[in-house]
Amino acid sequence: MDIRSLYMSELTEYCTDKGWPKFRGKQIFEWLHKKHVESVDEMTSVPKNIREELDKGICHVRYVTHQTDKSDGTRKFLFEMNDGQMIETVFMKYHHGNSICISSQAGCAMGCRFCASTIGGCIRDLTAGEMLGQIYQAVNIVGKEEDDSEISNVVVMGTGEPLQNYDNLIRFIKLITDKDGYDLSIRNITVSSCGIVPKIRRLADEGLGITFALSLHAPTDELRKTLMPIANKYSIEETLSAADYYFDKTGRRITVEYSLMNGINDSPENARMLSEILKKRNNRGGHSGIYHVNLIPVNPVDERDFKPTSAENVDEFKKILEKNRINVTIRKGMGRDIDAACGQLRRKHGV
Repeated sequence: MDIRSLYMSELTEYCTDKGWPKFRGKQIFEWLHKKHVESVDEMTSVPKNIREELDKGICHVRYVTHQTDKSDGTRKFLFEMNDGQMIETVFMKYHHGNSICISSQAGCAMGCRFCASTIGGCIRDLTAGEMLGQIYQAVNIVGKEEDDSEISNVVVMGTGEPLQNYDNLIRFIKLITDKDGYDLSIRNITVSSCGIVPKIRRLADEGLGITFALSLHAPTDELRKTLMPIANKYSIEETLSAADYYFDKTGRRITVEYSLMNGINDSPENARMLSEILKKRNNRGGHSGIYHVNLIPVNPVDERDFKPTSAENVDEFKKILEKNRINVTIRKGMGRDIDAACGQLRRKHGV
């Protein structure tokens, strides 16, 4: 059991089962999630014997080191879990506020060929408390250096496939948005998936209203199968139908992530094919702009030979989509100089 993963009602029950006063539940919950203490020793209003017992039940997220990208101020943190597993977390500063990209698993089993996170496979799921701990630790560390360290946006887009860790993901979302805790707006949470169709539909039925981002990266099943093993199980049509369902249930626009790889998926014909499959879905039921494409020039990974599309080709790809009335943006590669950009995170820095 991970104490930090418990809802307040569960934590209160835990306290009463231990013979502690009922009010300790809310007290401890606020120490963990509102004040996000790094150690139980900081819970000064909680008796020492209770603190000692709590410490045994927390899945700690211990700070190891961090790097800062001098070009944009992005920080990449390396954290260690109780069992020695390492994960990376990225803190980014934007004009509209601070964002954090967290990991949901130690490693990843999805095998996308252009991504460093999947090298070495998946070791285990992270608990909701370990996902929260990444945020709390990063906020605390940045807060010691700067006045503005609070997070306004969370993206579950680091190491791991979030929908493979479904129950812990949902628990994390409910905890980070709890008004007695961090109280993050649920509309400011984005979950990215390579496209596990049944789980997308299940997420839609939760009715949470988070932003869903689909990693597509190809306009045809044949090409997608060469890049993403998940494409051997679910076709693009099946995957986008699940995304349609997510929109229908939540009213939240779908983000399509598309990593542009030189000579692989970045041709004008690829852009036209992508436009065709999206524009027919974009105006269903009187709605418009259901799908928003995020173009990402692929980031370098030492073990892979994929090269990013040139700036000129990225612009051409974007213009073709726009001519077909597809909303599109080009993602800025935050943290690329420290291997903190999309597709570059690992279980352990330098491995």
